[in-house]
Amino acid sequence: QVQLVESGGGVAQPGGSLRLSCVASGFTFRSYGMSWVRQAPGKGREWVSGLYSDGSEKYYADFVKGRFTISRDNAKSTLYLQMNDLKPEDTARYYCAKGPSGSFYYLDPDFDSWGQGTQVTVSS
Repeated sequence: QVQLVESGGGVAQPGGSLRLSCVASGFTFRSYGMSWVRQAPGKGREWVSGLYSDGSEKYYADFVKGRFTISRDNAKSTLYLQMNDLKPEDTARYYCAKGPSGSFYYLDPDFDSWGQGTQVTVSS
């Protein structure tokens, strides 16, 4: 069965960096678009970033543009999110999400599998 396991979260100071990873198994990772989605306490989920199955096209929410970088290593079945210049408002649980095909997706109903998430807390 599909499994997505995130790691790399933790506590960072404002202006700091973290790198999230999502290891995938149970499906042909290189054939599917993937995204990162986050949920802050008391708020709904919001899409952060996504990319095509081959990583050729990458997309970002306005609030992370220039600070976060999404990437993937299809040989390792792993999705990454490099987060720089972190802000307190980036505090949330971050999830990786699998799309239904190799294209790019950003709406919740489009994703067919989710990981359990990894917590990111940005605080001084």
